[in-house]
Amino acid sequence: MSKGVLAFDFGASSGRAVKGSYHDGRITLEEVHRFKNEPVNEDGFLCWDIDLLLGEIKKALTICRDYESIGIDTWGVDYGLIDKNDTLVRKPVNYRDPRTKGIIDRVSEHISCDKLYNLTGNQIMEINTIFQVYSEVLNNPELFKKADKLLMMPDLLNFLLTGKKAAEITIASTTGLLDPYGKQWNRYILNSLGLKETVFPELISSGTEIGLLKEDMAKELNIERKSVIAVCGHDTACAVAAVPAEQDFLFMSCGTWALFGTELEEPVITRETMEYNLTNEIGVNGTTRFLKNLTGTWLLQETKRQFEKEGKNYSYDDMERMARAAEPFKCFIDTDEDIFMSPGNIPLKIKEFTYKTGQIVPETDGEIIRCIYESLAMKYRHTYDQLLVCLKKGYNKLHIVGGGSRDGFLCQLTAEATGLEVVAGPVEATAIGNIAVQLIARGEISGIKEARKVIRSSFETIEYRPKQHNVWNNYYSAYLVVCNI
Repeated sequence: MSKGVLAFDFGASSGRAVKGSYHDGRITLEEVHRFKNEPVNEDGFLCWDIDLLLGEIKKALTICRDYESIGIDTWGVDYGLIDKNDTLVRKPVNYRDPRTKGIIDRVSEHISCDKLYNLTGNQIMEINTIFQVYSEVLNNPELFKKADKLLMMPDLLNFLLTGKKAAEITIASTTGLLDPYGKQWNRYILNSLGLKETVFPELISSGTEIGLLKEDMAKELNIERKSVIAVCGHDTACAVAAVPAEQDFLFMSCGTWALFGTELEEPVITRETMEYNLTNEIGVNGTTRFLKNLTGTWLLQETKRQFEKEGKNYSYDDMERMARAAEPFKCFIDTDEDIFMSPGNIPLKIKEFTYKTGQIVPETDGEIIRCIYESLAMKYRHTYDQLLVCLKKGYNKLHIVGGGSRDGFLCQLTAEATGLEVVAGPVEATAIGNIAVQLIARGEISGIKEARKVIRSSFETIEYRPKQHNVWNNYYSAYLVVCNI
């Protein structure tokens, strides 16, 4: 029996270290450490507390000593800048910081959005790395000039552990700076925006061993120097690697964000995919994750936070019960509307949106929560319809993995809205995918096909079948009208 591997999975609101052990054809998990990941304000920017995150990694390494390797995955698009002295020039800025407001228009002065999409296949979103970097170039040119290397968040953490600088390809594919066919940094984009090519590190495949834990860190923590493996650095790529399907599957990796799509051999970049703003990102073994970035449980999280400010300490189970009890189909919102992207009093924003669009304004907390649930499910249906148009094929099942898969109400409503059977689980898909890539890199599992077979036998799933799809169909057109999509 192997000692196992240690997976660090960083989300936009929390992180955890999970030990994965492989024995007799099954993977077992042990959560070693869990911690909050909350942004901080520094010099007028909303930033990630990289010192805190590194400290939490160190803490986990002292708690769990019986493992063979380490792998790190994080959310996409954010990065840190390292100078020639290997010093971080500033804490990494959070993608929700408003510095990218209006920046797409500035980039369009050099490269049109249409051309940018055709070059990268990436969904055009203000949070994308390309827009963050160009904002840096325009507003903090001296700071950017100091940069010797740009490291995406998992690459930055790998660097802090090993001293080695590299760009893992799945996380690089979230930047809007990568050629999805040649799988290299797109020199035309870099040159068009005046970005130094040397700032972008050498690209490496997921499953590449980066190096050993730094000697001084091992001494500081009184631990052995273990191998650090570049797993799929993008958490969604890890989650998709853990989808317990055999082939040709539809997935939704659902957490704060919901990533809805499928796994393909090659990118799909057409007029239709550009119109629908679908994205092509790189997955395990160089596959393409063809998907759309959508709002996930963010609205529920923010609504819960607002209720708590008002002295109403509902649990998520309480919120689900309240939603189930509320009258259905009273109102809808476009869950990806700009006003819902930033923190702050989501219930009030919902009331304002429904009033503005001439709908019944939800009054009770249960009605507000129900509106969120139904609107999320309708948006997932809308995205599925777009995939059908682009791929010219349908599916029977939708695999929902990640934290959202434990929300039975959301899973059932998604089945109703899409008309698909929903297979929910595993919940810990991101950590499991991280672990699977490490086990493949170590030669304990032969490849991703075997890994998914192992995952199917190791973790239970729950199935949800549509019961009222026709009823939902009747309200779908109303949803499209009020949301103007």
